Formats: sequence, structure tokens, C-alpha cells
Amino acid sequence: MLSEHRELELVPISEDFFEFVRRLRTDPRNADSFINNTEITLQNQIDYMEQHLKEYFICLNQQTPVGFIGVVQGDIRLAVDHDFRNRGVATFMVDEILKLFPEATAKIRTTNVASIALFESVGFKRQFYIYGKVEK
Repeated sequence: MLSEHRELELVPISEDFFEFVRRLRTDPRNADSFINNTEITLQNQIDYMEQHLKEYFICLNQQTPVGFIGVVQGDIRLAVDHDFRNRGVATFMVDEILKLFPEATAKIRTTNVASIALFESVGFKRQFYIYGKVEK
């Protein structure tokens, strides 16, 4: 745990962090974490982030980006750098984002055990099942 989050800070995203978000979003280790796994080019990322500047935040640990979180159409989207996993970063980000977006929800893949545990640990409860055909 990062000194009970005293070293963490959540700041609004800026263009300086667009590539950091894209890198986390496209990291193969995160492939099963996101609902949509399409390829994201740098230009796709820039266009998307410019549309959602007010909805995304970067988590800094001593001025180093360690994760991102956003709320788009009420849905929380987040990722943590693998070097900072299991250190309370995701919990910190969810707690902080809920102060800004208290009605936000999370859509989580059933295979994403870490995200299920995270959201349950901060008080979220499963409310829906959404079924989709899985390609083989």
C-alpha cells in the first residue's frame, strides 16, 4: 500500500498523458480487462481524449503517472500500471472519482476477477447480467 494513499494524487488529464493512457489501454496484459479491445492508434487516442477531457483523470505517485480513471456516459474506465498493481492505486482512484461522479457504475467482464474484487471492496453490488455471444 502506498502509505495509505498520501503519495497519490488524482489530476485532470492533459495532452501530456494521452500516450500513457493509450499504452495502458493497449497493454496485452490488460486485454481481458476492457469490454472493447479494438486497436487504438495514437490519432484515435488523441481524438477520444479531446472529446472526454473533463471525464478523465491521471493518478500520480510523486509526479509519476501510475494509472488513469474516467467516467464516460456514467461508466467507470480505469487501468493501473503493472508496476503499481496491488498497492491501493485502483481503490484510491475509484474513491476519488466517486466524489466527482457519485452515480457512476462499472461494467466488468465476468472473467475480470481483479476488477470485480475492486468494485465489491468499495461497496459496489452486481445489479445486472448482460449476455453476449462469445466468438470461438
